[in-house]
Amino acid sequence: MRDLMTIIREDERPEIAFPGGATYRALIGDDNGEGIPLRTGIQTSQPGYATRVHSHPYVEVLTVLSGRGEAWLEGESGTVPMEPGVTISIPAARVHGFRVLGDVPLVTYGIHNSAKRIVDYRQEEKPAG
Repeated sequence: MRDLMTIIREDERPEIAFPGGATYRALIGDDNGEGIPLRTGIQTSQPGYATRVHSHPYVEVLTVLSGRGEAWLEGESGTVPMEPGVTISIPAARVHGFRVLGDVPLVTYGIHNSAKRIVDYRQEEKPAG
């Protein structure tokens, strides 16, 4: 555990392109050398973007900062609206996804209960919703 406060500036972190029209900036996590046992980042998803069907072996928490979308969780009916002020918690190992609605980017702040972002993609694609 560190004894000093760490200052992180989003615009100084590298931006990683995700297939399909999204970018991700890791803020805290092992890739940045903080040694903190969680990972946070900001994802900006362009209009029309939809995640691939996936899961994580740990809890994921997403807070919507701007834009609109909808999320789904395998085994639950319907979708959950994603809009500013909404935070969703996704249980470990649960298959899920989301997509952008409207004509502005969806910006989310994610917390992964792991120092490294681990994604298990499903072979088949399922449309969000």
